Amino acid sequence: MPHIDGIPLRKLADENDLSPAQTYRKVLAEMDSLPDNTWLTAKYCNRFCGILIVDGKYVKVKGYKEKIPFIYCIDYLTHDPLVGILAPSENEEAFLKLFRLLKTCNYPLQIVVADDRSSLIPALKYHYPKALYQLCQVHYLENVREQLHIRTSGYHWHFFNSLALHVFKEHTDDKQLNDALHHVLTQRAGNDQLRQTIVMDIHRRRRELFIYTKIPHCPSNTNLIELYNSHLQARLKSIKGFKSFHAADRWLNAYLIRRRTQPLTDCDTKFKHLNGKRSLQLTLKKQAEWPEIFGVKTPEYQPKMKR
Repeated sequence: MPHIDGIPLRKLADENDLSPAQTYRKVLAEMDSLPDNTWLTAKYCNRFCGILIVDGKYVKVKGYKEKIPFIYCIDYLTHDPLVGILAPSENEEAFLKLFRLLKTCNYPLQIVVADDRSSLIPALKYHYPKALYQLCQVHYLENVREQLHIRTSGYHWHFFNSLALHVFKEHTDDKQLNDALHHVLTQRAGNDQLRQTIVMDIHRRRRELFIYTKIPHCPSNTNLIELYNSHLQARLKSIKGFKSFHAADRWLNAYLIRRRTQPLTDCDTKFKHLNGKRSLQLTLKKQAEWPEIFGVKTPEYQPKMKR
C-alpha cells in the first residue's frame, strides 16, 4: 500500500484522479480488507527459529493523555514481525496477551531478547515456562554509562572500558566470566561504592545478561528491532497521531503486513542472504501459496519457498 510506505494522500489522489476524501476512504477500505497480522501468522506460517526479539513503540492516540505502546515481536533469523498488539500500557496484562497470541501461532519459543521490563518476565513464564530471557546488553550498558556519567566526565572511563572489554566481550564460558568480574571488582572498582554496586549487579543478573551464549545464533541485543523502530518512528512522525484506538490498531496492522511483504534490502554481515527476500516468504508453510493468502491473484510473482 503506497500510503503505508509514506506517500501523502493528496499525491495519491492526484495520481488516481480522485478527491482527497475519496482517496482517504479507499485507503481505509484497503486497510480494512487486510487480514489480521496474527491470524496470518497462525494460519499460514510455521517456519520459525524460536529466537524472539520483543520491543515496543509508543504512539499518540486521541483519548489518551500519554502515548500508548505498540508491542511487537520479530522472529530473529527470518526478520519476520509475527505478532503485534496495541495496548493502553506496557504492563503484565499486555505481555500476557502478546505471548498468548504467540501460543495460538504454535510459536516454538526458546528465548526472548528484550529490554529490562519487569512486567515481561512473569507473562513469559506463565505461557512459556521453559523459555529463556536475554536482557539486551546494549541497553544495560547504556544504563551503566548514565550511572557513571561517562559522556560528561572521564572519572570512570577506565573502569567502564575494562568492564565492557573483559566482562562483555572477552569471556567464552562461565569460569572466564566469573574471573573477569573478579578482576574488574578487585582491580578497577577499588573502594568506589557505585562501581562495586555495578559489578555486583552484573554478577547477580549474569544469567539473563549472558544466557544468549547457550542458544545458537541468539543475539545479545535488540538491535534488529531497533532498526524496525526507527523506520516506524519516521512514519509515525508524518502521521502525527491517530484519531482513535481502532484507527491506530488498523494502521499498525497494515504496517506490519506491509513490512512482511516488502523485500528486505539493507541486511549485512550474516544476514546478507536475506536481501531481496520477503520476511513472510521465509516463515510461510511450504505448501502455502503466496497470492492466495491475501485473496489476490498475482501469477507474475511466485516466490521460492526454500530458504
